Amino acid sequence: MSKAIYIATIESHSGKSLVSLGFLRMMLTRSTKVGYFRPVINETEHGHFDNHTKTAINFFNLDLKMSECYAYKQSEVVELLSKGKTDEVIQTVIDKYKKLEDRFDYVLVEGSDFSEDGSIHELDLNLAIAKNLGIPSLIVGSGKKKSIDEFVHSMQITYKAFKNKEVDVIGMIANKVPQDASDTVLKELQKVIPNHLQIDVIPENLYLENPTVKEVSEALQGKVIFGEQFIDNTIGSFGTGAMQLRNYLTRIKENALVVTPGDRADIILGVLQANASSNYPKIAGVILTGGLLPEDSILKLIEGVQSTIPIISVEGGTFGITNKIGAVKSKIYATNTKKILLALDTFDSYVNAESITNKLASYNSDRITPNMFQYSIMQRAKQNRKHIVLPEGNDERIIQAAARLQLLDIVDLTILGDKFAIQLKCDQLGIQIDLDKINILNPEDSIHNKDFAETLVAARKHKGMTKTIAKDLVKDVSYYGTIMVMKGLADGMVSGAAHTTQHTIKPSLQLIKTKPGVSVVSSVFFMCLPDRVSVMGDCAVNPNPNAEQLAEIAISSAESSEAFGIEAKIAMLSYSSGSSGKGEEVEKVRKATEIVAERLPNLKIEGPIQYDAAVDMNVARTKMPDSKVAGQASVLIFPDLNTGNNTYKAIQRETGALAIGPMLQGLNKPVNDLSRGCTIDDIFNTVLLTAIQANQK
Repeated sequence: MSKAIYIATIESHSGKSLVSLGFLRMMLTRSTKVGYFRPVINETEHGHFDNHTKTAINFFNLDLKMSECYAYKQSEVVELLSKGKTDEVIQTVIDKYKKLEDRFDYVLVEGSDFSEDGSIHELDLNLAIAKNLGIPSLIVGSGKKKSIDEFVHSMQITYKAFKNKEVDVIGMIANKVPQDASDTVLKELQKVIPNHLQIDVIPENLYLENPTVKEVSEALQGKVIFGEQFIDNTIGSFGTGAMQLRNYLTRIKENALVVTPGDRADIILGVLQANASSNYPKIAGVILTGGLLPEDSILKLIEGVQSTIPIISVEGGTFGITNKIGAVKSKIYATNTKKILLALDTFDSYVNAESITNKLASYNSDRITPNMFQYSIMQRAKQNRKHIVLPEGNDERIIQAAARLQLLDIVDLTILGDKFAIQLKCDQLGIQIDLDKINILNPEDSIHNKDFAETLVAARKHKGMTKTIAKDLVKDVSYYGTIMVMKGLADGMVSGAAHTTQHTIKPSLQLIKTKPGVSVVSSVFFMCLPDRVSVMGDCAVNPNPNAEQLAEIAISSAESSEAFGIEAKIAMLSYSSGSSGKGEEVEKVRKATEIVAERLPNLKIEGPIQYDAAVDMNVARTKMPDSKVAGQASVLIFPDLNTGNNTYKAIQRETGALAIGPMLQGLNKPVNDLSRGCTIDDIFNTVLLTAIQANQK
């Protein structure tokens, strides 16, 4: 069974890059050892290496050097083929591929792009490479500007060409198909393509297909005058602003790129005002032609009103520049994270990658890899959409994470803060987020304040809560967000980026309280190590739990582990293994282990046990050879906060492992605490965890 796949096409701009990125990500959910190989790469006019290869390596952090991922530059192949040295080309490709095959569990091989220079020989070369590498192919075709009959016929002809060359085809992807034709295309392809092949249809996506202002600027060798942070704006249309402003305003379309001479101050200022107006479409950018710039007084005025529009100056006349813009094709480049994430989400929505990857699988393991875990939590969070409140709307990391969550359409969000201040921060940072689709509430002056204060008094009256104190407390973002969760206005809360753990958790303990049968709130980290994911608890909340509390932490952690698809094999950690050690702390761990075993006799648990015996099979065979947990523990329970917190941080720093969490356990509804040093990724992942917790019964 092959562990590689060849992504092939017979035309340019088929959207093959989207498919390749999607399969790379799918492979990474199966193994940390994934390679990427392009027999032939493009070379830009400036001599730079292929952008798509850079994107694949950098975005997925593949363990590859650029020189390892390709055999030839396109110009080199064209020269060799013109000299009849096809066999030399094939042999070199095979040699380089085999080196990767030996290193990696999976290898994705991507065929050439069918650029004009080498397209005469490219189909035969791609077929020869796929055949000689002995790996199955997945064919990608574009339905752009084709009738249904033309497209289906071209896909059928392509399939026959591969079969005639004895290249095994395992699937076909019909890409860039008009939205209203997707079902028809699928049915027609199923009539002419053998039924053992998997066929997927991806509708066209104008955001992915249209170039960004950055791509146009680079193609024109432009100079950014204003708004460089918005250079990744996607262009919906473009047109020349040469007529009177009153006439041009009626012709502006959504996300337009305006092309106008640099001395047309009226058009420039009018476009800026139109972009700010709710009565006109949004503007993607402005191109100033002729190498001209507005006068200093106009530049000063633009600087004062400019907000979200990049303004680019270029050499050349307006007519010629407009024609060049029309020739610019969109690419997925490494710095445009938004486009990459949307491409991956589009792939997930329309391609059954798992089915194809299952056919390729040669790597089988009971362990869940970090990439698999991260992919799985995103999918789990999407299964049953939840509403999460983020109290710290004044923190730019929160806003950036919210933008990513909105782009991927995973959860509904409420952000607490002043909407004007949040929008201003978005503009300053160049964050593209639709705040009209996110619930923005300001606890300082909210329609809910009176009701929330009454709720707080009713819940805490027995503790001396008064109306006056309650009115002040509901203006605190932690209390406000917690009451939203308590009253069902949100399914969960994520906070702590700008507040202490106590500030975040205290309202939850007072109002949401613990689940029935649970006396202690605890936490776990999902520690994503290179070859597995370990659940570590409690590393964030309880300083020195007693035996009963430690047992409860172990049970809660096991439930969390199972809920996230990790089989619970619990190691109750101590400084000795089995019956070898004595002492108060060892006895505490031993008693906690006995309590868990008594309550849940079917749970796999071992304790006391040392860390090395818990995770290293060689050590386990020596110290605890008869244990069903030793050497393969997935849930690691630390005896106290000092040990747990220091251990997880040491592992994280020394190994570079990703620590997702802490995730709080034991509350009736999910509230999770961030570290004040958290990253955007930490916030994003914690929101996913919270959404999944909200789905648990």
